[in-house]
Amino acid sequence: MAEQPCPAPRPGPPGPRTHPRDKWSKKMDFLLSVVGFAVDLGNVWRFPYICYQNGGGAFLIPYTLMAVFGGVPLFYMELALGQFHRTGAIPIWKRICPIFKGIGFAICIIGLYVSFYYNTIIAWALYYFYSSFSGTLPWASCDNPWNTPNCTNYFGRSNVTWTNFSRSPAEEFYTRKVLEIQKSGGLYDVGGIRWQLLLCLFLIFTIVYFSLWKGVKTSGKVVWVTATLPYVVLLILLVRGATLPGAWRGVVFYLRPDWGKLLSTAVWVDAAAQIFFSLGPGFGVLLALASYNHFHNNCYRDALVTSAVNCLTSFLSGFVIFTVLGYMAEMRDVEVEDVAKDRGPSLLFITYPEAIANMVGSTFFAIIFFLMMVTLGLDSTFGGLEAVITAVMDEYPQVLAGRRELFVLGLITVCFLGSLSTLTYGGAYVVKLLEEFGAGCSILAVVLLETIAVSWFYGIQRFSHDVKAMLGSTPGVFWKVCWVAISPALLAFIVLSSLLDQPPLVLFDYQYPEWSISVGYLVGASSFICIPFYMVYKLVWTPGSLKQRLAVCIRPEKTTRDPGADTVRMSPVL
Repeated sequence: MAEQPCPAPRPGPPGPRTHPRDKWSKKMDFLLSVVGFAVDLGNVWRFPYICYQNGGGAFLIPYTLMAVFGGVPLFYMELALGQFHRTGAIPIWKRICPIFKGIGFAICIIGLYVSFYYNTIIAWALYYFYSSFSGTLPWASCDNPWNTPNCTNYFGRSNVTWTNFSRSPAEEFYTRKVLEIQKSGGLYDVGGIRWQLLLCLFLIFTIVYFSLWKGVKTSGKVVWVTATLPYVVLLILLVRGATLPGAWRGVVFYLRPDWGKLLSTAVWVDAAAQIFFSLGPGFGVLLALASYNHFHNNCYRDALVTSAVNCLTSFLSGFVIFTVLGYMAEMRDVEVEDVAKDRGPSLLFITYPEAIANMVGSTFFAIIFFLMMVTLGLDSTFGGLEAVITAVMDEYPQVLAGRRELFVLGLITVCFLGSLSTLTYGGAYVVKLLEEFGAGCSILAVVLLETIAVSWFYGIQRFSHDVKAMLGSTPGVFWKVCWVAISPALLAFIVLSSLLDQPPLVLFDYQYPEWSISVGYLVGASSFICIPFYMVYKLVWTPGSLKQRLAVCIRPEKTTRDPGADTVRMSPVL
């Protein structure tokens, strides 16, 4: 097909306005922001559970392979794209492949969905943090107004009978005091709003606002605390856990290899999904954070270092969790697998607090544990919302330039209002629904299309040339093969497997009704649908024959970039 000549650019308005783009004050501000985003609550609750469920030590083989051939290459790609084009997730597509611009809008919608439930989980942790300031932890006994006759405390006691109806003090504190889920009849009747959680969420969003309102100059300083404190706490908890009776049982259970599991397709799907969700390509965060780098920053080294830190943190978290699970098994006189059934938030809000309540110095360990959870969640929220802020402000500079504080306030308000349903008595059901569908298959499909757009349409040679302009050398053959073939194939494999295998959605013995699953699919589709909608819009409004339209829509509108430019031209974006 003969390539159509590029139309001559129309002259811009006289005296175009420019404004200097923010830059990170220090290189460590950027690295800590990336680590803080990638290392989140999922590293502590999701990886240990998936690891022991899928073969223990044997699971590290598919996990490492998926990281090397899938996660890290895409992590590197996003950092390089953001640093070279120095713009957010929406306008960047003008410079890559304009017809895929809907990817940017989809990313922003997914970011909003995540903020609707993720910050509520941080609010739960903040409630626990506040409740920990007491001589006796409120989930240490069954002598509280919210406890039921089923409450059974087996620590420090003998001849305690544990039945299928038994509930630990920690479980009843979480479900009946923090959530008050007994006042909800399910998604049909979520009940009123828990004002205590409303105050916690308001405080969380207040912290987020004042961390983001001035841009990377402020958030880059806050992450020195929120990204480093969790490692101090993890090490303290690891040392404490290793000294508990029965800790070795948990470690053996965590790492004992079950080589037969490697023959199961589900194990490889879980490994791939875990590494992609953990590293976080596709959320637009890496694009946004890297766009504030200096042009010649070594993003290749940054990608390797931050990816390694993220994966090692997940591995370390497993020891922190399973030493305590081994201790609980020893105290209950049961097998580790009988106490390791909880996954997701329940692991952090029921299982681990239960063990902490029965340690010497329980108040201290509870305070630092939930402080760690709050900080782990906060810097991931910083990254997720910064992706939305950067994308929208770069897309509409004429309207939003110089008004960042107001725009961030409006965005935080939208996120707060969108979170209200998760603060009701049945809010945990809403959180689970949004967690499953708000950023599940949709984000994986977005990453898949992003990889295809960059590698196949923009062109791997052109992208390699961009990397050479920044780093002085082109990426090796390994990276090119991963970007063109291996990473897209892995993503397609995960998306198809996830769509074909949808287990029933259950929370606290509550079976989600069919209509709620349909609503979940609509939520997931509502973000992804932006991509085909924008493709149709772009083709319809581009002049010329269909062949000419396609040629224009897949050709970058801006093909050159001044490496030394520190300003962004404020010209209309179509």
